[in-house]
Amino acid sequence: MGLFEDALIFATKKHNGKVRKATGIPAILHSIEVAHIISTITTNTEVMVAGLLHDVVEDTDGTLDEIRELFGDRVAELVDLETENKYEGIDKATSWKRRKDETIKRLKAHNDKDAEILWLGDKLSNIRSLANAYSEQGVKAFDMFHQKDPNMHLWYYKTIGEVLEMDLNTTGAFKEYIYHINYIWPGTFANEKVKYKKYREISLDGCQYIGSGAKADVYRYNDEQVLKLYNEDNEYKDIERESALTRLAFVAGIPTVIPFGIVKVGKRYGAIFELLKSKTVSMMIADNPSELGKYATIMASIARKVHDTHISEKTSLLPESINKVYEWIDNGIAYEDETLATSIRKMVEALPETKTLIHGDFHTGNVIAQGSEYILIDMDGLSICHPIVELARIYMFYIGFWEVETPLVEHFMPYSIETGIEFYNKFIRAYLERDDIQDVVNKSALLCYVRLVQRCYSKGSELSSEELKAKDYYMGRIRKLIKEVETLTF
Repeated sequence: MGLFEDALIFATKKHNGKVRKATGIPAILHSIEVAHIISTITTNTEVMVAGLLHDVVEDTDGTLDEIRELFGDRVAELVDLETENKYEGIDKATSWKRRKDETIKRLKAHNDKDAEILWLGDKLSNIRSLANAYSEQGVKAFDMFHQKDPNMHLWYYKTIGEVLEMDLNTTGAFKEYIYHINYIWPGTFANEKVKYKKYREISLDGCQYIGSGAKADVYRYNDEQVLKLYNEDNEYKDIERESALTRLAFVAGIPTVIPFGIVKVGKRYGAIFELLKSKTVSMMIADNPSELGKYATIMASIARKVHDTHISEKTSLLPESINKVYEWIDNGIAYEDETLATSIRKMVEALPETKTLIHGDFHTGNVIAQGSEYILIDMDGLSICHPIVELARIYMFYIGFWEVETPLVEHFMPYSIETGIEFYNKFIRAYLERDDIQDVVNKSALLCYVRLVQRCYSKGSELSSEELKAKDYYMGRIRKLIKEVETLTF
């Protein structure tokens, strides 16, 4: 017999007597269905075998070592990628989110198309059963699971769809998967995703490299267009969202550029934009430092334009960034000093509600001159919040980062620390239209250092010696500033 037939017999024996909790049917039928779905995508026998065996380690007394010995390293590797940690002794409802998070992160980290196909086969089989139960029972269908909250299941299935989309969006299995998600949770994905669509694939051959940012590289694609090529950890939904936010900003009267379309370059997504045949304000400052005041005034004018724009209609595109500020507090200084954290929370709570737009990444590298007009780019951080949060981010970029993480800013800024600090002070004076700026600077600085403490903890609670040194410096600045700042409003 062949590898597939041997795996079928092995899986059948291991699952003997076991049934699916959703339907009561023999568990082996799910494994066979998964293998069949996989066969519609690939002819790779090892992936189909992994489909037959994907639940053996998780749901039977079978082990990964057995699978490796009988069916090879590759099959064992694929099964391992989809096998959840059981967390023995912990209630399955309690560990549900943790288990799902871990397996999704593992899938993303391996960047393995065969593993993606295995996941699609398994999750499509699961959601077929769920959709059938939902059509008969409605939300009561979720009562049969350890996790009974439909919104948590939505998060899980939606996240998987977003992870699998780049490589598998043209397959019938993926489109059926999206169809079932939209049936149970209408409007989750655009209906266009269930239709035939192949993203335009392009090459970087002949493209001139222009520069890099925190999340993307920029290339000159041709005489009229540039390519913004996003890093691999950016998913299709991220680029779609930035495109939608850019259109929203344009309609609201903020000078920006509209992307022509989303493309695929290898394993990365990109967006094509009109070529702006000029320099960023950062480059112009580097070329003409004597005109720093002029550029500070231009940047202040653009910032006020953004902050004077109010969005009255609620849209899911625009998050309220005040929630991010609470995360900065809770995941940073609260670990160090809860009393101090409580004081800053009260200041944040006292900020007036606003529908004011903020850019989220406002600096001279994101403004480009086009003739006599200045164009704001990189709209993915667009949100609604009080302007003090934007000013805190600006302080962070021009002063906060310089103090401890100088190389980070030097990578993006073509001018000196001294020029950056001088620019910031001129910008704040022009933005406030007054010389008395220290109070607003202190408020901005306070929130900036709150963010930077959280940034130290962003990789986990075990800080490196460099992170400890930075954290202690930022906490010292916060403790000094809290004595001078009574409110965050201005």
